[in-house]
Amino acid sequence: MLRLITDFDGPIMDVSDRYYGVYQQCLAETQREGQTVHELPKAEFWDMKRARVPETEIGILSGLDAAQALEFAQKRRQTVHTLPFLIYDKPAPGALETLEKVQRAGIDLAVMTMRRVRELDEAFNRCNLGHFFPENRRYCLPNDYVKTGDVKDKPLLMAKALAELPPASELWMVGDTEADIIAAKTHGVKVIGVLCGIRDRTQLEMHQPDLIANNLSEAVEIILG
Repeated sequence: MLRLITDFDGPIMDVSDRYYGVYQQCLAETQREGQTVHELPKAEFWDMKRARVPETEIGILSGLDAAQALEFAQKRRQTVHTLPFLIYDKPAPGALETLEKVQRAGIDLAVMTMRRVRELDEAFNRCNLGHFFPENRRYCLPNDYVKTGDVKDKPLLMAKALAELPPASELWMVGDTEADIIAAKTHGVKVIGVLCGIRDRTQLEMHQPDLIANNLSEAVEIILG
């Protein structure tokens, strides 16, 4: 049996509108009355996010002073994964068609994400994605989980999945961050990094995935090939 474990945000969901909307709100909330700020265009902001430019530097480039930039970064961290903003997420181009193709091909499909249960359920219900992933193929965080960091938490999820899922003759992981690559490599799973998420090629190459693809569709073509 061939199994594909895919990350959710990035390969399946386009989160760029959410991240940009949070950036805009936090910039406006941090701006002093009468202060001129420079709101970065979405494309420029997203390129910086994908290159892992620090939040404080993004704040300063947007016209905030050093103290404000720290406040901005803290606001953003507290806001970006909250339910009011998750509604900005939408399926990435071609992702649904690719998931349907995976199902038709008889590949065992699982999702592994740093979202909490309620955050994953929100997207599944709003975007009609739940039928791709039965309950026993969903690996996410409990609602009360205290995160220690994606590169620490995701390998734990991978260990749980490998312990619970039936054996597979071939296993692949697809993800868009260093956490996905580290989780896979920690447990000897082949991994494809995709460029449609929150890391650019330079960032992915630093962690040496087995392959890099543009998106989930291209990754599946590689796996089926």
